[in-house]
Amino acid sequence: MSVKIFNRPDIQDFLKVLSGQDKTSGNPRVKQIVHRVVSDLFKTIDDLDVTPDEYWTAIAWINEIGAAGQAGLISPGLGLDHFLDERLDAIDEALGIKNETPRTIEGPLYVAGAPICEGFARLDDGTDTDGHTLIMHGTVYGAAGKPSAGAKVEVWHCDTRGFYSHFDPTGRQAPFNMRRTIITDEHGRYKFQSIVPHGYGVPPGSPTEKLLSALGRHGQRPAHIHFFVSADDHRKLTTQINIAGDPLINDDFAYATREGLVPDVIERTDEASITANGLTGPFAEIVFDIKLTALVDGVDNQVNALRPRAAA
Repeated sequence: MSVKIFNRPDIQDFLKVLSGQDKTSGNPRVKQIVHRVVSDLFKTIDDLDVTPDEYWTAIAWINEIGAAGQAGLISPGLGLDHFLDERLDAIDEALGIKNETPRTIEGPLYVAGAPICEGFARLDDGTDTDGHTLIMHGTVYGAAGKPSAGAKVEVWHCDTRGFYSHFDPTGRQAPFNMRRTIITDEHGRYKFQSIVPHGYGVPPGSPTEKLLSALGRHGQRPAHIHFFVSADDHRKLTTQINIAGDPLINDDFAYATREGLVPDVIERTDEASITANGLTGPFAEIVFDIKLTALVDGVDNQVNALRPRAAA
């Protein structure tokens, strides 16, 4: 037998009390959000006849997610990060702002404080001998369409095992391996040498994997490279590119793939290209220009300064 109580006056009054709406103290915005979230949860329990066992199983899972530090992993897995990007896109559209380089999710594995290089950087330290050499370069353009000298390009990616430095469970990677901050040259250009990253999956047996499995989904990502790009008088861009040809490009558990963020990968085997880049053998090349957008009324209306991030 299904019983529903959500719309009872005493339950509606109870929601106001538990969210502090009967008190003059406290934060009005927090009260508003808590009232809405708990109301929706109450209604879900009512409408779907959620049992106490199901509820407490969910609570145990939330405790697991917290203990494992995976809230930032399940967030993109449930599409929340992508939804936030879609909302920012809609806000920009309403403001008449065109993002020629699309934004996409940050992911949970950024580390602040990467070494700063001028114009060019070597990201990898050469210890991942399974890696195929990658040369990636491009120009950062400002909102007026001119190259942006002195722009900051923060870049990070994983190794061929799918592990990021500072988060590598094997401890094999040195600090800031495959992480750098590149300052563009006088022509707005950035360039780096690294290796072609591989895709990766959520930790086996983790609470993130448990939920995805219950949903009939996998927890795999295509190979990708992350970027933060910023310049004076411009909004900071958060984006990432996928490695073309990866079979998971259109089946990313984190929903980060977006049109315009899958540049071609060119295999260079000619001696002229190899010599020009100071290499001794074939390499992959990616050319990716980045176009920034201007501040909105003098401020970055999309900055996410309060998000917790790791720092070495």
